[in-house]
Amino acid sequence: MISFESVSHTIGNTQIFSDRSLCLGKNEKVLILGKSGIGKTSLFRLILGFEQPESGKILVNGLTLDKNHIYRIRQQLFYLSQDIDLKDEIILGLLTNIWEFNFAKKLCQEEIHQQLTFLELSPDILQKRTRELSGGERQRIGLMIGFLLNRSIWLLDEPTSALDDAMKKKIANHILSLDKTCVIISHDHCWQDHSAVRIERWL
Repeated sequence: MISFESVSHTIGNTQIFSDRSLCLGKNEKVLILGKSGIGKTSLFRLILGFEQPESGKILVNGLTLDKNHIYRIRQQLFYLSQDIDLKDEIILGLLTNIWEFNFAKKLCQEEIHQQLTFLELSPDILQKRTRELSGGERQRIGLMIGFLLNRSIWLLDEPTSALDDAMKKKIANHILSLDKTCVIISHDHCWQDHSAVRIERWL
């Protein structure tokens, strides 16, 4: 599903990592652990094609990650960044625009309300602007977008950091039960302690 083959990565004059290999099978859940500054987020940026490796090869579903395949690869990916980068607009409009752009049909209101219930968000949040959201609300709206898009590969960078312990566990258990390939960066124990997770130490 995702394969790093002897990948080295440099930004400017700084080598982020060298000769790194990693392989994830279909629907596998992998947690990347390591101290700050050793290239965990760069791993995601490489998979997304935002950065280019100095050497080595990256494959996603058998496709080499290059300019010829990047559009097809990105259509399979959902990326939740640590800062939850959302366009500043009304939440309902944001969700509707994302849905209609990806699926060319109207967003089912019942689907939205099912997601709100699961994420323990009030329906009133749909009329808020993204800049008005708390950290925990912003994180859950980001996750809702992932659930709606329903893509096969999820890249999650600290996806539960702003949530309380009960919600962290609820979200982690749900995501890890899905038929998705997941790469997760997190310091939360709800991910580290789960039996479905394989831990990779990014040293």
